Amino acid sequence: MKPHTAPHIPTTEEMALLPPFPRLGLGQITLVRSGAEARQAWTALRHHRVWGFDTESKPTFFKDQVSDGPHVLQLATTEHAWVFQLADGYCRAEVAHWLADPKHLKAGFGLGDDTKRLRRKLGVEPAGVVELNALLRQRGYRREMGVKASVAVLFGQCFAKSKKAATSNWSVHDLSESQLVYAANDAYAAACVHQALEALNAHPPAGAGAA
Repeated sequence: MKPHTAPHIPTTEEMALLPPFPRLGLGQITLVRSGAEARQAWTALRHHRVWGFDTESKPTFFKDQVSDGPHVLQLATTEHAWVFQLADGYCRAEVAHWLADPKHLKAGFGLGDDTKRLRRKLGVEPAGVVELNALLRQRGYRREMGVKASVAVLFGQCFAKSKKAATSNWSVHDLSESQLVYAANDAYAAACVHQALEALNAHPPAGAGAA
């Protein structure tokens, strides 16, 4: 019997050589700031069983500094993304209600810290949370993958992430275009990865169950 070999995960250098992952543009991203805008977003989101999910928080710079984030929450389908700014109490209340609903799955990467902060910020326990790293481990990948490695493995594409946007101030009232694109595509890529993994599970390769 041949020893089990873990699937190959591309290196950073190998990923850089792949064709780019086609990201959402501003025309496929909706910024949500108020309760009314959140309810409008719900008219579209409620028709989807699975949402790509992520959050962003203003960076902390001192050892004992406690973040009051998340300041932004992103939900996405495989066609559109919504970026929610959580400064408005009515917007937070709407989002909290959805996060507590287990009928809609929220798929993302490294969600432990996100859910802990949301519990503190919104006062709810997020339900239906799907950690994509756990699904990838079920397929034999032995280490935490993250969105970049997952996109490389599943789609053969390079997912670009802006360090400048990642470490920017997410608590500002007016998010920049680069912040919107960064935030939206993290959730969008998670939705695409979840869809791809569901398709693989539904159609395993021939002979996969053979003894």
